Amino acid sequence: MEFLIKAGQLILSLSILIVLHEFGHYLPARWFKTRVEKFYLFFDYKFALFKKKIKETEWGIGWIPLGGYVKISGMIDESMDTEQMKKEPQPYEFRTKKAWQRLIIMIGGIVVNFVVGIIIYCMVLFTWGEDYYKMEDLKNGFTPSETMKKYGFRDGDKIIDVDGEVPLDILDVNTMIILRGGHIVNVEHADGTSEKITLSEDVEWDLFQSEGMTAFSPRVYTVVGDVDTTMNAVKAGILKGDSIVAINNVPTIYFDEFKTEINKHKSEKVNISLFRNQQPISIQVDTDTSGRIGIGPERLDSIYALRHKDYSFAEAIPAGFSKAFTVLGDYVSQMKFLFTKKGASNIGGFGTFGSLFSPVWDWHSFWLMTAFISIVLAFMNFLPIPALDGGHIMFLLYEMITGRKPGDKFMEYAQMVGIILLLGLLIYANGNDLYKLFTGQ
Repeated sequence: MEFLIKAGQLILSLSILIVLHEFGHYLPARWFKTRVEKFYLFFDYKFALFKKKIKETEWGIGWIPLGGYVKISGMIDESMDTEQMKKEPQPYEFRTKKAWQRLIIMIGGIVVNFVVGIIIYCMVLFTWGEDYYKMEDLKNGFTPSETMKKYGFRDGDKIIDVDGEVPLDILDVNTMIILRGGHIVNVEHADGTSEKITLSEDVEWDLFQSEGMTAFSPRVYTVVGDVDTTMNAVKAGILKGDSIVAINNVPTIYFDEFKTEINKHKSEKVNISLFRNQQPISIQVDTDTSGRIGIGPERLDSIYALRHKDYSFAEAIPAGFSKAFTVLGDYVSQMKFLFTKKGASNIGGFGTFGSLFSPVWDWHSFWLMTAFISIVLAFMNFLPIPALDGGHIMFLLYEMITGRKPGDKFMEYAQMVGIILLLGLLIYANGNDLYKLFTGQ
């Protein structure tokens, strides 16, 4: 059921965004009196689930849920309809329109996706407000990653500011360092002393290669939150809510201490001391080859009180704009990590996107994810890759600057190369999802 709920949210979200994106092309095309032959949600190779012709446009739903398209007369696009291009140009065709008009038609989908992202963020903030964890509520401070400990950070540290900016949410600290270039951190240690720590220029690369996107984690007590039903903790009788205090008589009050200690006992039987309903219990558990038993900490919202901020309609508009541009900036910033071996292995397809949705149908979460995907689609479509809007925009800008229009044959080959690249990326990304599914990684 959880899979169906996530899949349903993903399909609905993408359907909304695809239709709006294609309207971004359709409306300026019609404004400039350009014929639109087809408007499809999903691809209709060989047949369509639904189609209806209204005037000169065929509206339909295809059976391949990999996107959607509008087929504009006189344009070399993913339909690869080269026969039409051999005929005499007609005044209603894309190729006969002025370059600036063709540019507006092509950039329309990108603009719509970005504007839709902004509007959704504005309305989400106005409707639901915003929840966050305030820094002073983090009583036990942070657990720094091993990379950050090399700079002098310690367990229990509290972050005062990063480059002079106070994080609104405790979860912003990692983003400020890894994606926004934060390098000077004011910290208060658990013993009450304060220190200004300067990070290296390439700290984000060190973090990504070793710990991923986590420089700091909120320090929490070793109370069992998540339990993997396929691993040994469940088989040994450990339950959600158990408070673990020691492994082989070594104290593990905090979850970071538990992880450090249990990693010393890979493929071993360990004695775990815990409290359940205020009663002491001792349980023997076998660890796996990675030193895991299959438990995770409690959710933050069960430990710390969420702060809440409501927005009036007037306040939600600038806040929504700010959030959209922040999300775009963070996403663009993390793209640099994709050009590494580890980054390439983390590229995900529909499974990865689907996993980001809530396991229960929650409209607040749904619209936040839809806004995020809309911003991502705007950016990805802007990339100068043939077969994407950005590829068409690149060639149109070349034409406007040089006064020379790329030949039809060149555009056909460029489109074919772009389609092959995109199909290859699609297969690779979804192949990564399948590999992770079957290997458990």
